[in-house]
Amino acid sequence: MKVFLCGGGAGIQTIEANKRLNEVIDHSKPCLYIPLAMEQETYADCYEWIKEELKNIDIPYIEMVKSADELAAKNMNDFGVIFIGGGNTFKLLSDLKISGAFEKIKEYLNSEGVIFGGSAGAIIFGKDLEACRLDDINEVNLNEINGFDILDGTSILCHYTNRTVEKDEKSKQYLLEVSKHRKVVALPEEVTLFVNGEDIEVIGNRPYYIFENGLIYRFPSHSSRNSEM
Repeated sequence: MKVFLCGGGAGIQTIEANKRLNEVIDHSKPCLYIPLAMEQETYADCYEWIKEELKNIDIPYIEMVKSADELAAKNMNDFGVIFIGGGNTFKLLSDLKISGAFEKIKEYLNSEGVIFGGSAGAIIFGKDLEACRLDDINEVNLNEINGFDILDGTSILCHYTNRTVEKDEKSKQYLLEVSKHRKVVALPEEVTLFVNGEDIEVIGNRPYYIFENGLIYRFPSHSSRNSEM
């Protein structure tokens, strides 16, 4: 399993994460880009964004899907990396589950596929979506909010400490309460966790936070390997 969990950054914020991504992918295969967390009318702009974001990644080309059904029909093993972008996390997870693409992504992971998830695309790999309820509106009325749970029961929040002081304080108080029942890792935009089998590599230059048992713990993240989450 090789999954990059990015706190939601882009450009200069993700240079080191993208360098690490370039080290582990099959360069002979294209990238599959999933923008489904966004609204469909933005997909053309999303495609321009991903081309710029991955311009230094050594891949033949980027293929973008425009619907969950299209995604579910793909042979994901044809791709060297799957990039799942940000937007509304509830919409994204709902689309993946209704279409059957959720199970296909699981199979891809189990066959040593590489995934890069940013913001919503990272949050869905946690235990569930409880941590992002203050950030995203559940307009799709998704009831089954369990994610891929690749961090053994830990939920994920992105963009933490990149918003206003007031919004971060609200998130902090909410996560302190949520963490009485589950562990949460809160990532700033400049931090990416690379889950590489049993190891977790921290890539970034800002602190990240773990909420557990109603308490908050701050961790420095000067890029390190074999970290414990």
